[in-house]
Amino acid sequence: MSDDQMGLRVAPGAWSVEGAAVVEDRRVAGTEENSRATELRRAVARLRRELAAHPADLPDRAIADDELAALDAMTREGAPEVPRLRRSLLLIAGALGSVSALAPALRGVRTAIDLFGDAPRTGGGVEGRV
Repeated sequence: MSDDQMGLRVAPGAWSVEGAAVVEDRRVAGTEENSRATELRRAVARLRRELAAHPADLPDRAIADDELAALDAMTREGAPEVPRLRRSLLLIAGALGSVSALAPALRGVRTAIDLFGDAPRTGGGVEGRV
């Protein structure tokens, strides 16, 4: 159960425990970027916990763990790049395969990444011209 669900509020700069990691909460009130990053960190923490508790021997579990750690790091370092977020999501989804028990948590990560918007279009299409 999260601090928010238990009715506890963590003050900015306070230390909290998410999954197996102790993290410092550095929230800046009122910023959209921060709320998206916070939501992604929560979704990543949930999937990490559920993956750690999942009993099956998944051949690519290490890949999923590495990418979840990378997602967490990206959200803490500032504005993450949307293409990199989406690449991590694809690697995680591929590593987890069709493990239905992890699907809701994986969907939460996808939803949180979608909050960052679409990847910018590249190429010579009309939409890329000004």
